Amino acid sequence: MDDMILAEKIVQERKKNGWTQEELAELMDVSRQSVSKWESAQSIPDIEKVIHLSELFNVTTDYLFKDELESVDYIEAGELQAARKVTLAEAQEFLTLKEKSAKWIALGVFLCILSPVGLIFLGSLDRQDPTFLAVNMVSVAGFLWMLLLVLPAVALFIYSRSKTSPYLYLNEEVFETEYGVNGMVKSRQKNYRGRYTWHIILSTTLILLSIAPLFLSFFTENTFYKGLAICLLLIMVAFSTSLFVINGIRWESMLKLLQEGDYSKKVKERTPISSEIAAIFWLLLIAIYLGYSFWTGNWQYSWIIWPVGSIFYGIIVAVINLLRTRAKEKL
Repeated sequence: MDDMILAEKIVQERKKNGWTQEELAELMDVSRQSVSKWESAQSIPDIEKVIHLSELFNVTTDYLFKDELESVDYIEAGELQAARKVTLAEAQEFLTLKEKSAKWIALGVFLCILSPVGLIFLGSLDRQDPTFLAVNMVSVAGFLWMLLLVLPAVALFIYSRSKTSPYLYLNEEVFETEYGVNGMVKSRQKNYRGRYTWHIILSTTLILLSIAPLFLSFFTENTFYKGLAICLLLIMVAFSTSLFVINGIRWESMLKLLQEGDYSKKVKERTPISSEIAAIFWLLLIAIYLGYSFWTGNWQYSWIIWPVGSIFYGIIVAVINLLRTRAKEKL
């Protein structure tokens, strides 16, 4: 009759904490029917669920499992590190901040992608009419244009990071949510899903259409038109990428609170290392881009480093995650 004793202890500890079956179910990420079956001894929670119950009740698993232990065997303070609990107010503030920061980051990305446009355009004009500007003036003017766009973009990234930094733990730590948080987030997610889908379609369409100017430039030998085609491509990519960023950040903010997708509890186990790899990779890519562009002066084509780098990054992350998964399976 171990299951009956476990069932009785679940009821006892739940009531002691002042939780309803619905509240315990939400904390355990199961249905209310599952909790009801545990408490009526119609089913037994698996070992992971029992461990989670012991953490919530702040008791040992021995106390829950063994029928001879009738007195509560509490875990000493410090023996168990309690998971953070996100309140409803914190969740709402986080979603509001992410909605605002999505616009700041999208604007920063937009400016970064547009930053080489000035240099490419002036370089194309210079090739069309060498008397338009001195060679040095073209480089200086193009570089100043880049600075005028990149510096505000960097400021936007830093400002956005500082505003959302109190919630960085949502990316990497496993946490609990207060009653009502999951329901609120799922309601927002449901309301936003239509716009999310529409923005994905629009962004993808813009990306595909951005190739058109470059394709048309193959039918002319005029260097100015070729340069102009690259500028139009970058402008369209900037708009589409900004939409992707706004859409992605808002959607991911909801996934973070629900601990789903890339922010599920299992994925979080490998997040810290992936973050370090990402930081190293993108810093190296920036160094390669700037080094190559300044050394060769080939700014009109060096932008290709970014899409190629993005593909390589995706491959690296996929390979690392595959190797880690296989390593865990062998343990």
